[in-house]
Amino acid sequence: MSLAPRLDLRQSQSLVMTPQLQQAIKLLALSNLEIEGVIAEELERNPLLESTPGGDEAPEAVPVETSTRDEPAGADELVVAGEAAGETLDVDIAAERFDDSPSDHAGLSSSVAPVSGSGEAPDLDTFADTSESLADVLLAQAGAAFGEAELFIARALIDQIDEAGYLRADVAEVAQRLGIAVARVERVLTIIQRFEPTGVGARDLAECLAIQAREADRYDPCMARLLDHLDLLARGDLTRLKRLCQVDDEDMADMIRELRGYDPKPGCRFGGEPPAPVIPDLSVTRTKAGWAIELNAATLPRVLVNKSYYSELAGGRQDKAGKAWLADKLASANWLVKALDQRQRTIVRVATEIVKQQEAFFLRGVAHLRPLTLRQIAEAIDLHESTVSRVTSNKYLSCARGVFELKYFFTSAIAAADGGDAVSAEAVKSAIRALIAGEGDTILSDDTLVEQLNAKGFDIARRTVAKYREAMGIGSSVQRRRARTLQRA
Repeated sequence: MSLAPRLDLRQSQSLVMTPQLQQAIKLLALSNLEIEGVIAEELERNPLLESTPGGDEAPEAVPVETSTRDEPAGADELVVAGEAAGETLDVDIAAERFDDSPSDHAGLSSSVAPVSGSGEAPDLDTFADTSESLADVLLAQAGAAFGEAELFIARALIDQIDEAGYLRADVAEVAQRLGIAVARVERVLTIIQRFEPTGVGARDLAECLAIQAREADRYDPCMARLLDHLDLLARGDLTRLKRLCQVDDEDMADMIRELRGYDPKPGCRFGGEPPAPVIPDLSVTRTKAGWAIELNAATLPRVLVNKSYYSELAGGRQDKAGKAWLADKLASANWLVKALDQRQRTIVRVATEIVKQQEAFFLRGVAHLRPLTLRQIAEAIDLHESTVSRVTSNKYLSCARGVFELKYFFTSAIAAADGGDAVSAEAVKSAIRALIAGEGDTILSDDTLVEQLNAKGFDIARRTVAKYREAMGIGSSVQRRRARTLQRA
């Protein structure tokens, strides 16, 4: 083997993705609200961009003729331009290494008028939680109940109370950190446990319920023993509980009814993080011509290239660096106008095909949801499966039946017992939920559920029923029977 230096020529092929192409691909995975944030940042970067309200000029909805399989018409200028330069927006993401989180899109430009949509955006301020937090409520009560020295201890304890109202710190550790006696901290905690809401400051569920029982003047020796054996109550072992508490059936039922009236998480009624409202990116409505799909233009500002400002800058005296900077900004703005236009067209194409495939769901409900995969949609509209995956991520669709994530419509297939068409896993889950909801006094075991599902035409195994039941948060037949026994107590 020669060790002498030499020159070799090698020929190889590789896919090179330009920053603009990476940017266009990343935009597909963003929701409308995330795009709005990206637009706001890019408006600060690029002086050639200007924004106008998104709902001013909303084009008409895209009608979907569900009786045909024709795709929406329209030339895709961006794809054509990309292919001419050796690029394409329909890229296999298997080898990609960049992240798709919203924080990674700070450098993305964005500018486009929405393809379609109408209506005003919901006022998000109406969802804001204006109530006081639990800590604020407790601190206000502590200020009235303690002197300066004890108030310092109370604040240290309140800082360790979580949103549910439980003290999540050891009293001895708090005392050691403050350099005071444990008994002094215990006395302050005892007073805090008398604050509103009743049960706050408890260290476990039994203490929380005991505080509320004392407040209701129901904390007698029998109730104390019941609270000491909540594990037996959870298992439904009422026979042993009656023996330990030394009560009869009537008294045990009365104590259980009393416990049901207590709040196991007293702090949750105050403050906390309000649930984030889901703003749909698309809406589907039925018309005489079929289904109409609209993008929610209210969540997207209309961003345009300010050509007059560009002409003004280009007409001035500039050096070489200034001309290069201006040309770069113009190219970036123009590319993103096309990229975002393509994003919206692609979203509409994918949503259109989903509505065609799942028309039975929109007409008759979840029981008629069909098995569907990303590959089926991709093949139907001539896109790559990865592109469809990006389009359906973090996108929500509003229809007469509610708001659904686009991913919801992609479910695995369950074979039909009679050899007919396969059914969706979501349809099976719906059937399981309905059977359990209507089981009445006779609790259905998983084996019984399998028999009844087979009678309905679902060819499903017992382990699959158990998996679906657990995924829906439904207990086993034993757990449901115990819960039913406690309800009747």
